[in-house]
Amino acid sequence: MSDVCVVGGGPAGMILALLLARQGIDVTVLEAARNFDRSFRGDTLHPAILELMADLGLADDLLALPHTRARGARFISPQSTQVVADFTTLNTRYPYLAVMKQARFLEFLHERLRAFSHVRVRFGARVEGLTTRDGRVTGVTARTDDGIIDVPATLTVGADGRFSKVRDLASLPLHVHSPGQDVLWFALPRRASDPSGFVDLYLGGPHCIVTTDHGERWQVGYSIEKGSYARAKAAGVTALRRAVEETIPWLADRASLLTDWRQVQLLSVQVARAPRWHRDGLLLIGDAAHPISPIGGLGINMAVQDAIAAANRLSAPLRAGALRERHLRSVQRARAWQIAVLQAQQVVEEREVITIHGGATLHVPMLALRMLHRLPGLRRVPAYITAYGLRPERLRR
Repeated sequence: MSDVCVVGGGPAGMILALLLARQGIDVTVLEAARNFDRSFRGDTLHPAILELMADLGLADDLLALPHTRARGARFISPQSTQVVADFTTLNTRYPYLAVMKQARFLEFLHERLRAFSHVRVRFGARVEGLTTRDGRVTGVTARTDDGIIDVPATLTVGADGRFSKVRDLASLPLHVHSPGQDVLWFALPRRASDPSGFVDLYLGGPHCIVTTDHGERWQVGYSIEKGSYARAKAAGVTALRRAVEETIPWLADRASLLTDWRQVQLLSVQVARAPRWHRDGLLLIGDAAHPISPIGGLGINMAVQDAIAAANRLSAPLRAGALRERHLRSVQRARAWQIAVLQAQQVVEEREVITIHGGATLHVPMLALRMLHRLPGLRRVPAYITAYGLRPERLRR
C-alpha cells in the first residue's frame, strides 16, 4: 500500500511526488500517457518554480538544459508597446521566465525521482475508478497493459488536469466563472534577427496573438471566440496566415510555412474552480481543482504552488499515520482564496480580449498600464503577481 497515489504525471504531480519522497513518504504516480513525449502548451517556468528548484539544489542542473529566457511580458497594439510585467525589477536570482519544453522538465523530475526506492512512476495507467471504505477514498483502480490494477493508498491526489477523471469520480464538480475563449496554437521558425526577451501579446483589430520564444521556433497562440473552432477550421490556415501577416509584420515572411490544419492545435480555455477540492482520503490540485486561463501563464506556477502547499501541510500527518480530512481542507484554505482573486482578474482580462474580437481598441487598459508603470511603488506589482501569485508558497524546512 502506498502512502500517496498521485494521479497525473504533470508538473504538479511530479513535484508533489518529489517533495513527498524527500520526506520518506511512499509514493506511486500514475500517468495515463506512455511517456512525456507529447505536445504540451505550458512551457514557462516562473521565478517561484526556479526558486523552489534552487531550494532543492536542482536549479543549476535544470537550467543547464536547453531553454530560453523572457525578462518580461508586453502588450503590443498599433498605438503603442507597453511592458506588462518586468521581471528584472524583482529581487530574485531568477529575474525571468525560463521557457523550456514541458516534456524536458518532466523528464528531469522523473530522473530525480528514480533516486528514491520508495517512489514508483507508472506510465500507461489510466484511472477508471476509486476504491472506498466507509465513505473514505482508499485508492484507485487503473487500466494498464497488464489489465486492471488496484493501487491502495492512504491519500489519493488528483493532479490530472482540467479534464480530471479523479474529480469526476469523486463528484467534485467545477463552477465555471467565465464563458472562456479558445486558442489555436501553432509553430513558426525563429530567426536570429527576430526580437527576443519578451512574451508578447499582440492586440489590434479582430486579432489577438501571443508569441513565445522557444529558441528554434516561435510558439504562436491565436485567440478565437469560444465555441468557434469549427468555423475557424472551415476557414483554414489561410485565415491564420493572414492574421499573422496583418498583426506581426516581422513574422509575416514565414507565415506561408503554415500550410496544413494538422499543424494547428486547439486549447479550449476555461476559468473554473471546484468549490470543494477534497474528500476524506482524496485531494485535487492544479487544473484538476481550478482550470486557469493561459493569460499570464499562471497555470503551471499555481499548480506547483498547490503541490508545495500540500507537501508542507500533509507530510507530517502522513508520516505519523494520522492524516485527516481537516489536513486536506487546510490545503484548500491556503490556496483557494489566491486562485479566486487571480481568476477574477483573468475574467476581466478575458473580457477585454473578447472586446478585441468585436473590433474595439483597448485604450483604457493600455492607459492604465502606462499610469501604473509611472508609479515607482507599483511598477513591480504585475511582475510580482505573475512570478509568485499573491502569497507564494515556500518550501518548509
